[in-house]
Amino acid sequence: MTADLLKANELHKVDPVFGQVSFDGHEQVVFCHDKDTGLKAIIGVHSTVLGPALGGTRMWNYTNEWEALNDVLRLSRGMTFKNSLSGLNLGGGKAVIIGDAKTLKTPELMTRFGQFVDSLSGKYITAEDVGMETKDMDIVNKVTKYVAGISVENGGSGNPSPITAYGVFMGMKAAAKYKFGTDNLEGKKVLVQGIGHVGEVLVQHLTKSGAIVTITDINEERVNQIGAKYGAKIFTGDDLYAADVDIYAPCALGATINDETISKLRAKVIAGAANNQLANEAVHGALLKEKGILYAPDFLINAGGVINVYSEIVHWSKEQVIEKTENIYNTALEIFNLADTNNITTHQAAFSMAQKRIDDTKNGLNK
Repeated sequence: MTADLLKANELHKVDPVFGQVSFDGHEQVVFCHDKDTGLKAIIGVHSTVLGPALGGTRMWNYTNEWEALNDVLRLSRGMTFKNSLSGLNLGGGKAVIIGDAKTLKTPELMTRFGQFVDSLSGKYITAEDVGMETKDMDIVNKVTKYVAGISVENGGSGNPSPITAYGVFMGMKAAAKYKFGTDNLEGKKVLVQGIGHVGEVLVQHLTKSGAIVTITDINEERVNQIGAKYGAKIFTGDDLYAADVDIYAPCALGATINDETISKLRAKVIAGAANNQLANEAVHGALLKEKGILYAPDFLINAGGVINVYSEIVHWSKEQVIEKTENIYNTALEIFNLADTNNITTHQAAFSMAQKRIDDTKNGLNK
């Protein structure tokens, strides 16, 4: 047995997949590999109780394959509760492709990935996520019908990012209403971390609302571009988590709310687009509650994108999509109230609401 395998066995003890901390009774985990195209992908199907498992595909240059597996397990689980909380007849799934999207993504690789999706016969429906674009979903669509978020020209709803950002904005307004007594964001200091497709549109909404917006991103050129475009401040301090702001909006990768950052946070509200913002849901949700920071659960307020792509399946109009996305505001207020009434974290309140719908469906109570 090689040293690497011995080390892997030591790190992951008895069972490398079922023993993962992030494994939560997933129905299926599919490892996809194609030597010719260089494709290495993992599809996680967490639950199909409410319907086919829908969730985007993320292409990321993971440090190692264990990191990729952990990510897809966490993300697919999150999609189950996101779809449930949004009232969609969808289960939760997600896919990750290992590699740098800028250098390794090719039409051939996306085609081969689409064939793997098709082999699941509709149990998993894919869409775009980090490292993916609408044109990539159009390629996937050539070999499978189990894809959403395709271009308008090809009969789809197009890029879901603007709707995702709008949902986050509505969730942020609800959080402001609950914490500050008003959902008017004029004069509120908001730090947006991550200025991708979603982050930029969120900055646009915040700027129009009169908020004082500060932005940060690992891409310096992008930060300067968006800062100039919307008149946003660019964060220049040593520690963004200690920034003097009212609202912190994480819109990059997850787990930015952790042991190291919570003690520094000065923001009174956390409301952003990133998935899995709490590094440890139980521990860090409780720490935020103790500190009096209102957390808008990510899998609630970033659901606009999945609502948008779901519209392709059920043929909703654009007006219906906007209406469903705006309802995130009301659901958020309901969750905040539920958390306070039961003296639990907002994450626990959102989770319990989503889990109840799943359990009721399992027990035949939602028919």
